[in-house]
Amino acid sequence: MINLDIEKLLNLTTDKDLFPIIDKVLNEERLSFEDGLKLFQSNDILTIGSLANYITEKKNGKYAYFVINRQLNPTNVCVLDCKFCAFATIDKNDPKAYEMNYEEIINKVSHAVKEGASEVHIVGGLHPDWSFKDYLNIVSIIKKNFPDIHIKAFTAVEIDYFSKLSGLDYEEVLQKLKEAGLGSLPGGGAEIFSPEVRRIIAPKKIGWKKYLEIHKTAHRLGLHSTTTMLYGHVESYKDRVDHILKIRDAQDETGGFTCFIPLAYQPENNDLNIGKHTSGIDDLKTIAISRLLLDNIPHIKAYWVMIGEKIAQVALNFGADDIDGTVMEEKIAHFAGAKSPTQQQKEKLIRLIKEAGKIPVERDTLYNPIRIYDK
Repeated sequence: MINLDIEKLLNLTTDKDLFPIIDKVLNEERLSFEDGLKLFQSNDILTIGSLANYITEKKNGKYAYFVINRQLNPTNVCVLDCKFCAFATIDKNDPKAYEMNYEEIINKVSHAVKEGASEVHIVGGLHPDWSFKDYLNIVSIIKKNFPDIHIKAFTAVEIDYFSKLSGLDYEEVLQKLKEAGLGSLPGGGAEIFSPEVRRIIAPKKIGWKKYLEIHKTAHRLGLHSTTTMLYGHVESYKDRVDHILKIRDAQDETGGFTCFIPLAYQPENNDLNIGKHTSGIDDLKTIAISRLLLDNIPHIKAYWVMIGEKIAQVALNFGADDIDGTVMEEKIAHFAGAKSPTQQQKEKLIRLIKEAGKIPVERDTLYNPIRIYDK
């Protein structure tokens, strides 16, 4: 039984407008849009964090998860021209443009497997010259050579692109990927659901309805997925709450999301001209409020790649119960100026979690425990 010292919390609370929300949380009532907006507008970060940690420990105890994984970005050549993206290029002749061949992909996955990886996470550009079969072959070749690895691959944006390339509908595309060895979908491409904001930051990307349609289709086929929100650019608090609640509604329908991942905007080397990183307070508040609003999603991730290992560590007491993984080679956030290391060793992740007062759990992609470090 997780206990919360109510009297201590009420004495701690500096924002009295949060009292009705505290009552709702303690009575296990679902929070509303207005509640979410009030939380974002509040500066009472300690109360918000305490409530979020209370919910986290009710759901997952003192456990905090990590995975030994490898991120794989097969190409950065992309037909889209998203203003916030520093990773992709639309010009194949750009000096920074690259395309991996199958041998390079196999070598990278082989290295990850030798390091103990249970997951390979694939996301990349929408290459103008690659066919759906080319992307399908990436999955099948990895699965053929490494049958025990879990392949988490291709965002909803990529699935929509494959549908256009192949003439197949979303279900047919996902079924062919599943037959090739796909295990689950990553949640990238959600950005912010607000159409007005998307027209500024990613005008060529699919909208929120297609994004959620693809994920719900995957869930019906037995494929789980994660889901995300990119924050800290031109969106408002209202946009954030709307985004989170649309995901909550979709989860009510299918129950297929394993984890929600708030992604902090990285400001460098892109066309948005926003010259600052998100603050630590905003990162912690966003993670905590996500935990409070998303009562039907089991896990909230503090993605150390984008917020840094120190804020991610603190976030384990502000509503997060997952710190992602070893990653091994991350390009997308680092092209945009992320200051975190490009990879994390397993031992360091264990230490970060223990220092936060939590129990480290090495997991697989679907949150099945592999090893609990409780000694």
